[in-house]
Amino acid sequence: MNVNQLMGDLEKRHPGESEYLQAVKEVLESIEEVYNQHPEYEAARIVERIVEPDRVFTFKVTWIDDAGVPQVNIGYRVQFNSAIGPYKGGLRFHKAVNPSMLKFLGFEQTFKNALTTLPMGGAKGGSDFDPTGKSNAEIMRFCQAFMLELWHNIGVDTDVPAGDVGVGGREIGFMNGMYQKLARQYHTGVLTGKGETWGGSILRPEATGYGALYFVEYMLRRAGKDIKGKTVVVSGFGNVAWGAAQKATELGAKVIGVSGPDGVVLIPDGMTTEMIDYLPVLRSSNQNIVEPFAKKFPGTTFTAGKKAWSIKCDIALPCAFQNELNGDDAAELLKNGTWCCAEVSNMGCTPEAIHAFQKAGILFAPGKAVNAGGVATSGLEMTQNCMHISWAGQEVDEKLHFIMESIHEACVKFGTGKDGKIDYVKGANIAGFMKVAQAMLEQGTI
Repeated sequence: MNVNQLMGDLEKRHPGESEYLQAVKEVLESIEEVYNQHPEYEAARIVERIVEPDRVFTFKVTWIDDAGVPQVNIGYRVQFNSAIGPYKGGLRFHKAVNPSMLKFLGFEQTFKNALTTLPMGGAKGGSDFDPTGKSNAEIMRFCQAFMLELWHNIGVDTDVPAGDVGVGGREIGFMNGMYQKLARQYHTGVLTGKGETWGGSILRPEATGYGALYFVEYMLRRAGKDIKGKTVVVSGFGNVAWGAAQKATELGAKVIGVSGPDGVVLIPDGMTTEMIDYLPVLRSSNQNIVEPFAKKFPGTTFTAGKKAWSIKCDIALPCAFQNELNGDDAAELLKNGTWCCAEVSNMGCTPEAIHAFQKAGILFAPGKAVNAGGVATSGLEMTQNCMHISWAGQEVDEKLHFIMESIHEACVKFGTGKDGKIDYVKGANIAGFMKVAQAMLEQGTI
């Protein structure tokens, strides 16, 4: 395998799709050595096939705003790879959504899902619809219009979407209601991230953040460290950041910073339960700003235009968006003594940031391993739906613990070098790739 040649060919087919090309290059560079040890993969052109999505649906979404004016957005569903199970991946509603972003997310999802030990393929979807400033009624009408176009292409054994940035329990509810209306058959397993009273799994909203902290805990334990008493900063204030802040606090860490697109809030004494509970309220306000957090809680300080990474901390947890932590941010964190960074968002760090962390020798782990607890619990939700049962929170949490520990062990197995040091990026990429590649090989060239 020649990575440069493969990337050159891919760029010709997908010109300008920077996020997608970045994600593919990172994986190919990680797996190059082990891939070249398997001539059967080369003969079957596994890499050339695995980097291209199976199919991409693009559709117009027409909806009516509160003033009665028709609005038009573009919707997408990227079904990337189904070698090990039905397509599975979230829906993202954000003004920056485009094919490149969704291909990158679907590609990452393929390997992330493989790491979970559950039979799920990779997919992603969404729309350039911006929920910021929209009323509940407008969001409902958009979700219904979106599902009107998508519903033919999803199904419990075909493609099972979930939430992502801009899509939480409210949006999943609106889309699920429309799906049931259109399909005229009730099956709770077509979407995950549902409410507990209509097929959702206990702990699903918190699962990405919870799973991330379980992974961080395993990583720290392996390095002879303890999370208790350590300072943590998170970016974002959606379900992911909320779950991460909640579990970090429960494990004895102190969450001293939270950020949004408008700036960062310093919380010198660490987040309280009341502060953590306020994060979902802040997200559902559709304002997409974090300043109200500082106004609500005395003793905290808001700084406009700054990122979470400007706060001195032990552990940095990107929880918001791709490439949100760049090389300059990494340099600032390292200067301030940060010794652990775990991507809770998908591809939260730029290549420059990752290289800086790895060169400095601090603990670093990629999103496809760290944040896999979210889709893993979606997989557990699918299982409960198919069995027509609901597990107790303790049972779901035990399964989540097992899955995150299994992912950590896989990263250690494939990422430990001859010097005994662990490259979690390499370990996650190789472990996920090998599972999907072998499944593709055994099922023939199709």
